[in-house]
Amino acid sequence: MTKVFLHNLNKPILAVEHISVRYNNHYALEDVSFTLKTSERVAVVGPNGAGKSTLFNVISGVQKPQKGSIKIYGSQPEGHICIAYVPQRNKVDWTFPVTVSDVVMMGRVSKMGLFRYPKRADWDLVHQSLELVEMAPLANRQIGELSGGQQQRVFIARALAQEAELMLMDEPFTGLDMQSQHSILNILDTLRARNVTVLVSLHDLNLAAEHFDRILLLNQRVISFGTAEEALAPARLNEAYKGHLRLIDTPDGTIALQDTCCSHGEELHRH
Repeated sequence: MTKVFLHNLNKPILAVEHISVRYNNHYALEDVSFTLKTSERVAVVGPNGAGKSTLFNVISGVQKPQKGSIKIYGSQPEGHICIAYVPQRNKVDWTFPVTVSDVVMMGRVSKMGLFRYPKRADWDLVHQSLELVEMAPLANRQIGELSGGQQQRVFIARALAQEAELMLMDEPFTGLDMQSQHSILNILDTLRARNVTVLVSLHDLNLAAEHFDRILLLNQRVISFGTAEEALAPARLNEAYKGHLRLIDTPDGTIALQDTCCSHGEELHRH
């Protein structure tokens, strides 16, 4: 049985301390350190292979680092059921025969136990979570029948049903149209009001700059961490993207343009 730790509210909700992860003598992460404050919204950006997904796996307790530690309110992540992970959509089997409400109920397993049946209070929380993300009318729909934006909202509802306080979202905006992206951003505003801390990996630098409190620029190690002006300064971007980013001076400021032959194609960022 997993030991569940109590929160020490005098500690940061997340403290990443000198994390290093190696694969075949190659660093995926090297001496990565940073802390998050409760209810803030932070974007993790960087080129492909920068270690963003590895970082999320370590924070969630799925993967152990060779060096360093992760602390959630001062304790190891394995003892906390307040961490929710929203995976990339391409890593989910959408043909699995479950309904929307079934997926959201999966968020209650850590609270009620693996072999226990849901109680009315559990279903009430599932319905409330679906209402919050405006997916209640589709509660009985098979998960694979949903659009990409709807699927993301269902996974956010699952995190809400889990009563998550720290939410990790791995590239949630990839492949979504502008309307779906704005819908997810509106939900993130609601999460902030509920004191949920959100860490999101992104490819879109412009989205990160406009909608997140702080930005972690990562390429195996922390290149910069701060506001958009601080983290996405031209020198820092050049350091992170190693020549695969063009900086163009315009009357409105500097535009950072990702070389799309080497990544999924970061959007423009004005500095």
